[in-house]
Amino acid sequence: MRLLQITNTDPELIYFANELEIPNYVILSHVWGDEEVTFQDIQDPLKRKDMKGWSKVVGACKQARSEDWEYIWIDTCCIDKSSSAELSEAINSMYRYYRKAEVCYAYLTDMQNDHLGRSFDLNFRMCRWFTRGWMLQELIAPPTVFFFTNEWMKIGTKASLQETITDITGIPSEVLLSQDGPSECSIAARMSWAAGRETTLLSVYSDRTLTAYISDVPRSYSVSKLCTFIVIFRYHVDICSSLLFGFHLFSLQDIFSV
Repeated sequence: MRLLQITNTDPELIYFANELEIPNYVILSHVWGDEEVTFQDIQDPLKRKDMKGWSKVVGACKQARSEDWEYIWIDTCCIDKSSSAELSEAINSMYRYYRKAEVCYAYLTDMQNDHLGRSFDLNFRMCRWFTRGWMLQELIAPPTVFFFTNEWMKIGTKASLQETITDITGIPSEVLLSQDGPSECSIAARMSWAAGRETTLLSVYSDRTLTAYISDVPRSYSVSKLCTFIVIFRYHVDICSSLLFGFHLFSLQDIFSV
């Protein structure tokens, strides 16, 4: 696992081969935009400073330093995506990365400081961050999630905003606040949280996000079959949502035996 060491204003990538040696760290959750700073870009000071995504990295590091953290993990630049092996390992470890983080920073690019007045609730609900498939694990896995505007003003935590977040996502407060694990909910309920959400790579989404919420998915099944299951289940959720909750309409074994 790589982390950005941020004790200095110039962040430095540090690789930890032994999981037991990984220090405490914070983690960033965000919507990908144009010119995100990649693993290669962050090692090129001249190039990265002119990239649109650099200000987000700088802001995250600055916020972490202000809270006396020394390390932060940011998906765009801590994973070498040119290596298929490393990318696959990172995807399969993603839920654990967020689970083990001390704090998660949810950066809302479309939430401005002047949205914090009377119209806060409406603007918060409309944030694109909530439409992402990745949002599920990034919201549930970390013990603490702080929400920030696009100017890094702190809005609140997933605990303080729990009622609104539950209303937006359908995730029960017990799961949201880590009092119960996702496996305590029915498969239909868990999959309904994913219905209608967007993700760039369905295979990436299915391999980790799906298995994070469905405890009885056999680990030996391929990503392609998990993708098939998501497509089929999303269809049923969208068309027959009123019939799904609490019911198993078909067996997972039937889906994965195809």
